Order: sequence, then structure tokens, then C-alpha cells
Amino acid sequence: MNNTKKRSRIWSSILCLAFAGFIFNTTEFVPVGLLPNIAESFSMDVSHAGLLLTIYAWAVSLLSLPLTILTSKMERRKLLIFLFCLFIGSHVLAGFAWNFMSLMLARIGIACAHAVFWAITTPLAVRLAPNGKRAQAMGFIVVGVSMATVLGIPIGTMIGQLLGWRFTFLCIGFIAFCIMILLTNLLPSVPSTNTISIKDIPHVLKRPVLLNIYLLTAIIITGHFTAYTYITPFMLSVGGFNQHTVVILLLAVGFSGMIGSFIFAKFAEQHPTAILVIPVLLLMICLLSLYVCVLSLYTAILQGMIWGLAITIIGMVMQSKVIDVAPDAADIATSVYSGIYNIGIGGGAFVGSQVLILLSTQYIGFIGAIFVIIALLLFFFFSRKIWILSK
Repeated sequence: MNNTKKRSRIWSSILCLAFAGFIFNTTEFVPVGLLPNIAESFSMDVSHAGLLLTIYAWAVSLLSLPLTILTSKMERRKLLIFLFCLFIGSHVLAGFAWNFMSLMLARIGIACAHAVFWAITTPLAVRLAPNGKRAQAMGFIVVGVSMATVLGIPIGTMIGQLLGWRFTFLCIGFIAFCIMILLTNLLPSVPSTNTISIKDIPHVLKRPVLLNIYLLTAIIITGHFTAYTYITPFMLSVGGFNQHTVVILLLAVGFSGMIGSFIFAKFAEQHPTAILVIPVLLLMICLLSLYVCVLSLYTAILQGMIWGLAITIIGMVMQSKVIDVAPDAADIATSVYSGIYNIGIGGGAFVGSQVLILLSTQYIGFIGAIFVIIALLLFFFFSRKIWILSK
């Protein structure tokens, strides 16, 4: 009976970590659906409001590795509680932001918590899992992350549209507080076992496969977020949809992301190259056809589902590949990957803002597709052989 209670407590802890992943990913991308509202409240244009995603992502990129090294010796339960306190406090500041700069400061505070959270959470879930259940524990975290796109971002957008964007941030802070209380009671003391040394970093980063993963990730994610960051103003101005329809489209993208996680689990081992190439091709097609697809609600929903499916599989392929090729230095490799991914997010948000300023909203899909095409060419001409040999 005692053993049963112990296992139940362990799985409850892992489930709480999955909920934490849900809330951390929700807050990163929820401004995508709220940019017009935020811009209006501060009397600024949407392209400048998009800096909320750019600066956030670049802060995570710059801080992931330094903060992970700085906190590498901390006991994991205490570290998580500290991260949640910073996360919650920053959301309270966002909810009461008196100008755009104070909102930006709040976002940077959230980014600091995010940078360390994603470096330690998946390894922590794996450590907590009973023998033979590591994959299941990782699956919980992946589902939590996927649900942020499926439910978190659309619901956060809906709340922001009905009650104001400030209320969305306050709601996220309150939910995070509840999760922190649960983790405080459920999570056992977990001493750090992976003390990271600065001397280890160059050795890890010399690996050709890792460098290829990082380069491809940066380019593909830049292309994706060139369009996705400004999908709400695109759907409103180019597609002519109302805000409620935009929520439905965001739900379509998120729901198909869940399907993508199942496809990855089923085919990743048998088809290691196709599981990357096909989704990247689909992403390229979605971006190129974005302008045409929004002419009809049905084609927009279908296109959104294919888009969500493709980007979810791409992210899972890249992250699993990082762990596969650097099992001896997972914290370092994962931390750098998180930083690179966020360089792509920030770069895409910045490129998209320039498209809005210099060209027009209708061109974000075409410009985003250029990056994806470059990534495909790099893969086939330079990376494919290294990728196959690494299996």
C-alpha cells in the first residue's frame, strides 16, 4: 500500500510538471492572439507590439545556458519554486503594466524563468519516473506542451478578447500559483546530479550532428514565426475574418499538433529522415499557400491543421535528435537547443514585423517560406548524410 502511494505521488508530480509545461508554453505564445488588443491599448501599431515575442525569445536565447549553469548545483524542488515565484510575480506586473516598457520588463522576467524551466523539467520528469517508464514520463511533458497550443493559446486569446489582455496574464499567474502549491506538496527533494561546467560546453558543441540540428532549427523556426507571430492581424485584415473565427483557426492549429505527436511516436524510429523532410515540405507548402487559403474559411482551417501538424512533428524530431546525439550532456545540449529555438522565434517575429512595415501583411507567408526552402536545400546538399549516419 505504501509503495502504491509512493508511485501515485510520483506520477502526480510528473503530471504537475506537465501542467507547468502547459502554462509556460501558453504564456510564451499567447501574445500571438492578443497583439492587436495590446497594440491598441498602448496606441501603437501591431508590428511594434510584436517586439513582445521578439525580445522574449531573444532573452530566452541569451539566458538559457548562463542561467542553467548558474543554477546547476541547486536542489531541483527549491529551484522550481523559485522559478514559479519569478514567473507569477512577472505575470502580476504584466497584468498591471502601466506602459509598454513595463509590460516588456514583465515579459523579460517571465523569459528568465522560462530559460531555466525548460532546461531542467524534462530531465527531472525522467529522473522521477519509475524504472521502464521514462518514455511515458516524457510523453506527459510533450502532451502538456502540445495542449498549450490546443487549448492554452486559443482560450487565452478568448479571455483577452472578452475581458482584456491584462486579465489573460493575471489568469495565467493564478493558475501558475495553484500549480506551484501542488508541486510544493508533491515533489520530493531532488538533488542536482548534472553539474555543468563551462569547460564542457565546447566539447559538446563540436559535434557535427548537433550543429546541423541547431542550424536547421534556427532557420525553420524563423520561417514559421515570420508568419505565425502575425497570424491574427493577417486573418483579420487579409482574410477578413472576425476575432472569434481567428480563435477557431488557432484551435485547428493546436488540435492537429496533438495528432502530430502521435504520428511522431509511431513513425520516428522506422522513418528517421522522412519524419523530418515531409513535415518541412508541408510547412513550406502551407506558408506559400497562406494568402490563397484564407480566401475561404474551410481552406483556412484545413491549412491551419496541416501547419500545426507539420511544426509539431518538426519540433519533436529536432528535440529527440538532440537527446539522442548528446546523452552524456543532455542539460547542455537541451539548453543550447532551447536558446537556438528561441533565436528562431525572435528572428521570425522581427522579420515578420519588417514585412508589415516595409511590404504588407499579405506577404508574411511568402517571406516565411523562403527560410524553409533554404533549410530544405541545406538539408539535402549538406546535412542529409550526417543525419543518416547519426542513427
